[in-house]
Amino acid sequence: MSEHDLTEMDATAQAELVRSGEASPSELVEAAIERAERINPEINAIIHSFYDEAREQAAGELPDGPFRGVPFLFKDLGAGLEGQPMHMGMRALKQADFRLPTDTYLGARFRDAGFVTIGKTNTPELGILPTTEPEAYGATRNPWNLGHTPGGSSGGSGAAVAAGIVPVAHANDGGGSIRIPASHNGLVGLKPTRQRTTQGPLIGDALSGLTEELVVARSVRDVAAILEEVHGAVPGDPYFAPAPERPYTEEAGADPGKLRIGLKLDAFGDQDVDPRVQESARRAAVLLVELGHEVEEGGPEVPEAEPGSPLDLIESFMTRWQAGQAASLAQFSFILGRELGPGDVEPLTWALAEQGRGKSAGDYLNAVGVHQSLARLISTWFEQGHDLLLTPTTGEPPPPLGSFDDSGPEPLDAIVRARRTAIFNALFNATGHPAISVPLYETDDGLPTGIQLVAPQGREDVLIRVASQLEQALPWAGRHPPLWAGQPAAAA
Repeated sequence: MSEHDLTEMDATAQAELVRSGEASPSELVEAAIERAERINPEINAIIHSFYDEAREQAAGELPDGPFRGVPFLFKDLGAGLEGQPMHMGMRALKQADFRLPTDTYLGARFRDAGFVTIGKTNTPELGILPTTEPEAYGATRNPWNLGHTPGGSSGGSGAAVAAGIVPVAHANDGGGSIRIPASHNGLVGLKPTRQRTTQGPLIGDALSGLTEELVVARSVRDVAAILEEVHGAVPGDPYFAPAPERPYTEEAGADPGKLRIGLKLDAFGDQDVDPRVQESARRAAVLLVELGHEVEEGGPEVPEAEPGSPLDLIESFMTRWQAGQAASLAQFSFILGRELGPGDVEPLTWALAEQGRGKSAGDYLNAVGVHQSLARLISTWFEQGHDLLLTPTTGEPPPPLGSFDDSGPEPLDAIVRARRTAIFNALFNATGHPAISVPLYETDDGLPTGIQLVAPQGREDVLIRVASQLEQALPWAGRHPPLWAGQPAAAA
């Protein structure tokens, strides 16, 4: 089995090689390590390598899961396994060599599915920005254009999968951090319904449910099969998503029927949207009509409030985000046994934490209440006869590296700049609706632009069916970035 053949295969196909005896787990893992050693110096996606451990695991008794022997990467934030580094883009945790004290439940489910972890991927500090340029580990570069960001916060995972190092990698999403890297790297990224995957045992629901975890992948069937393996609550979870009607693996390729889809091209909030991503969504709308669906322009309207009002979408989201950074620094101060100060973190992190310390408990609960009201409003729009909402995934194509610099006199300018990227994403973290990004189109200069589909709460099945239909109609598996592990001669 040649190297080129493996890079063209998704995780499902690689797992089939192992099941059929055409390849061993060791062969898959060794090939992935070779790709990583060759490609990663160009993109800085993998910041912790576990190559010797992965070789040992692949040669031993692996769990007999559906992805037995397939190489995998964890993001260095969120799910993981006992003893692995967990630095979250922070210098203080890197200097302390902080490691996970236990398996997370989701990390164990990835392992039990048969994946062999060869390393962990880069992330911005605490996953705050939609780019991956932490001071602790340096910038990750987009394999489609090395001068541009792969997105964030799962940018390291996105770049590694897009470059062909592994077929799939762990990712999580608190404001677009699965969908943005998927869009920027030409991949599939599903943010499931709130609490579809467990965050225990160390966390109940991060930021009161803003964050959800899964993967970035090259195929819809991989996303469906992995979701089937890892979804579901465990005892002690604060709440859980409704159970699916049937296995997610049965949704990929299934007929979605004729759906009524809303098309929203303008941002949720006062933010300009790049015409190039709007054009991608328009083209997707035309394709969906050709596939038999009904698409009408319009979508749920978020009530306008005075900028800075507690009822404003952005202000209420930032209240929760700021509180999260303040809580994180307090937790890490306890873990490290010393008070963290402004010299321990990046300027934006400290500024957000300071703002979080200035908010009251009432402010936080009011922000959660605003978002619960928005969830009811959007759910009502779906109940009025809409099956899906179509938007651009991001408000712009991948911007150049350095676009989110927080080193100036106003570090909060970086988070204001981030709104342009994440303007279509964060609302659905606030409301808990599932959303998927699929890579249908590119800009004239070759940068990927994803389109986002949003479904009613609990209806990942509909997203998988329609995404699979789009994948069959406009296949993307053969589209590769200039820096691609299957074409080493083109890497220059």
